[in-house]
Amino acid sequence: MSLVDETGASAVPGRSLPRRLLRFGFLAVALAFGVWAVARQWDAVVAGFARLSWPALAGSLVAVVAALLGAMLTWRTLLADLGSPLQLRPAAKVFFVGQLGKYIPGAVWPVLAQMEMGRDLGVPRPRSAAAFFLMMPVQIASGLLVTLVTLGWDRFGWVLLFIPLLLVLLEPKVINGVIGFGLRKLGRDPLERPLTRRGMLTALGWALAGWAAYGVHFYFIAPQGGLLFAVGAFALSWCLGIVTFVVPAGAGVREVAMVAVLAPVLDSAAAIAVALSSRIVIVLGDLICAGLAGIASRRDSV
Repeated sequence: MSLVDETGASAVPGRSLPRRLLRFGFLAVALAFGVWAVARQWDAVVAGFARLSWPALAGSLVAVVAALLGAMLTWRTLLADLGSPLQLRPAAKVFFVGQLGKYIPGAVWPVLAQMEMGRDLGVPRPRSAAAFFLMMPVQIASGLLVTLVTLGWDRFGWVLLFIPLLLVLLEPKVINGVIGFGLRKLGRDPLERPLTRRGMLTALGWALAGWAAYGVHFYFIAPQGGLLFAVGAFALSWCLGIVTFVVPAGAGVREVAMVAVLAPVLDSAAAIAVALSSRIVIVLGDLICAGLAGIASRRDSV
C-alpha cells in the first residue's frame, strides 16, 4: 500500500531514477564544498590546530555533535508542532543531510533538500519549508538572549533593543498569520495545524541547550575567557553569521565577528586561528552527523 502526502505525491521509498540521481548529485556537490571549505585554508587550519591538544579537539568535536543534535531537535519539535511528527532516525537523516546544502553557494539548498526528503516521509513541502524558516528566529532570539546573559549588560545591552521585536516574531499567532499570508500569496493551501506556544517554548529550550553545547565546543578551543564567555562569544558570532543568507554557512562573517568578540582575551593572530579551528570542527561535525544519520536510517530500511 503506497503512502500519499497532501500534495498527492507518492511517499514510498521506491523513487524514480532521476530523483535518486538528483539526490546523489546534491550530496556529492555538498560534500565537495564542505571539503573545499577545509582545503582552501589548510595552512591556517594546520597552524590553528597545532596549538591545540588532541583531547581538546576531541572534546570540541563531541560538543559540536551535541550542539547539532540540539539544532535537529529544535527543527523536529517545530515540524511536529506543525503536524508532522517524525521518528528520531528519519528526522535526523532529513535534517543533517539537508543541512549539508548550506555549504553550496545560495541560501535555498538546505530547505529544498529537506522538502524533498521530507516528502518521502509524508511531510508536505509547505510544512517542511515552514519548519526550516522558523528555525532562524528561534536561533537568533535564543542566541541573543544567551549573548546578553553571558557577556554582560554593560557591553551588549544594545541587544535589549531587539528583544521586543523577537518576542513578537516568536508569538505563535503572529507566526501563523505570516505563514498563512505567504501560503496564500503562493497559491498554497493553509497549514492544517497552526504552531502552538508550547511547541515554540519547547523549540526554544532545545535551542538554548544547543548554545550551551556550542559554548563548550568553543571553550575547548579558546579557554582564556572562561566558559560563560565562550558561550556568549560563539552565540553572538553565530547569530551574525546566520543573517548572511548569501554566504555559504555564514562563511567569513562568523569568523570576523568571532575575532572581534575575542579581542579582550586574545590577540588578532590567535583569534583568527581559533575562529578557523572552530569552523573546521563544525564542518567535521556536520559531515559526521550526516554520515551517522544516513547509516542509521539505512539500517532501519533494511
